[in-house]
Amino acid sequence: MEHYAGIDVSLELSSVCVVDSSGRIIREAKVPSEPEALVGFFGQLGLPLVRIGLEAGPLSQWLHAGLTAAGFEAVLLETRHVKAALSAMIVKTDRKDARGIAQLLRMGWFRPVHRKSPDAQEVRALLVGRKLLQAKLRDVELSIRGILRGFGLKVGEVSKGRFAARINKLVAGHEMLETVAGAMLQAREGLQSEFMRLHRRMLAIVRGDAVCRRLMTAPGVGALVAVTFKTAVDDPERFRTAKAVGAHFGLTPKRYQSGETDVSGGISKVGDAMVRTALYEAANAMLTRAVRVSTLKRWALEVAKRRGTKRAKVALARKLAGVLHRMRANGTDFRWGKEAAA
Repeated sequence: MEHYAGIDVSLELSSVCVVDSSGRIIREAKVPSEPEALVGFFGQLGLPLVRIGLEAGPLSQWLHAGLTAAGFEAVLLETRHVKAALSAMIVKTDRKDARGIAQLLRMGWFRPVHRKSPDAQEVRALLVGRKLLQAKLRDVELSIRGILRGFGLKVGEVSKGRFAARINKLVAGHEMLETVAGAMLQAREGLQSEFMRLHRRMLAIVRGDAVCRRLMTAPGVGALVAVTFKTAVDDPERFRTAKAVGAHFGLTPKRYQSGETDVSGGISKVGDAMVRTALYEAANAMLTRAVRVSTLKRWALEVAKRRGTKRAKVALARKLAGVLHRMRANGTDFRWGKEAAA
């Protein structure tokens, strides 16, 4: 008889439930959230496990890798699908969540999630850390501006390199402001130094990666967009068509239809927000900064005439996702088109 196991992952102890093909619960337990502990638990059962399911999450990827390396058929489940399927439960506990995941595996009502390769996870960690430092650096600068504005001191437009000198000039003669601004400028200097260290590391990765350099042949695609897209896609073969890439990153319109009601709203915004932002910025650069006109840009300009610039940028970002996917899958550079070549 076939058996299925569902794991509700927690930081210390994970709830495990094993059911048979008829849905009958065979075993329930609390197991430490370690790959070795889970492998030992399933090995002692002595049951033929068809599939082991875990809800997708940061810790789940590590456990999934350990179970797969041990020879088990493990799968990561889409978080939104699991939440929707288990939302009918009146009482929510880790034990019941594990039961629900096991039943979803048995019935096949789930969508598997791709587990990123170790290299992609490392680059992703670099990008997340870089983005966090950049955001905190911006917060510190805006906070300094806000504090000084309360005393009638306006910073105005100033470059990054002259920001500290401008602040010191404004607060000169104000003892308290000199103390506050000095501490915040010192914190800003530390954030700026560490941000540039991660930024240079990111640029070094792009320079040594042939795929990123190929993606950068597309107009509007820089080093950050290329490496972000490459690590998010990871394996281009997991997308059946290029059109599915834009939908995967939430760039397709959402729709609600019931009876006589039929509403088409904005984009779904599902998936990786970092990739969606990078693609939109690349589309914006292609429309507003790129001098050379390509067939892709000409198409986006026609959309802008009919639907407006904002919708054109979103449509171009969706189109660009498919183009970059085909460039990576086929190993080809960006094609400007016959009109651009002429």
